Amino acid sequence: MRTPGILIFGMVLAPCGLILNLIATAAPSWRTLNNLPNTPSSTFIQQGIWDICSASTIVTGVTCGLQDTLYFSNQIIQIAQGLMVASLIVTLIGLCVAIPGVRCWTDRPNWVLAGLGGLVFFLSGVMTIIPIAWYTNILKSVTTVTPTIDVRVGYCIILGYIGGIFEILAGIVMAIGICRCCGGKNRGERRIEEVTGYDQSCRSYKYVLHPEMINIVVIAL
Repeated sequence: MRTPGILIFGMVLAPCGLILNLIATAAPSWRTLNNLPNTPSSTFIQQGIWDICSASTIVTGVTCGLQDTLYFSNQIIQIAQGLMVASLIVTLIGLCVAIPGVRCWTDRPNWVLAGLGGLVFFLSGVMTIIPIAWYTNILKSVTTVTPTIDVRVGYCIILGYIGGIFEILAGIVMAIGICRCCGGKNRGERRIEEVTGYDQSCRSYKYVLHPEMINIVVIAL
């Protein structure tokens, strides 16, 4: 039996989301400040949740480690630091749960285990979207800036949105596995071995006479 497409889809999206969220967490570009007073027009500042850097459009060098106590003491920065790191850890936990559930090396996946991994991916995506959306909402008021300063969204915000959506989608499609497994049992579905009597471990057929078959034989006689 081939690995179901929804599980492959989820296992591709989740690592992609993890990489994007890792970049969004570590890179110092949640917002960009342009047209700074008393500085050349080519100079701009990039602010992240861990570091602040100064760069120029005409010089290739970047200066990081700038201090801004007011910025880093803002509540959203502290919350974003905690949630983004927690999201990365939760995604790794989800992979540890989902990989044994998908089991590409076997004939049949463990739908329940894969579905639980999907729920963990979904939680990780939500933990990413919350600080990203909050920061975007208060982009210009994270710290007080003069009206002349041009505040723009940094690329980390975009990567964070994409990464969070990837993980949420991965969680949804893989969580379908729980519905598939539990729904099948509720409808009375059984494994193919139980119906045909075929044992894949020894590659032999076992013929089982079910009560329904006995009734048919009796009526026929």
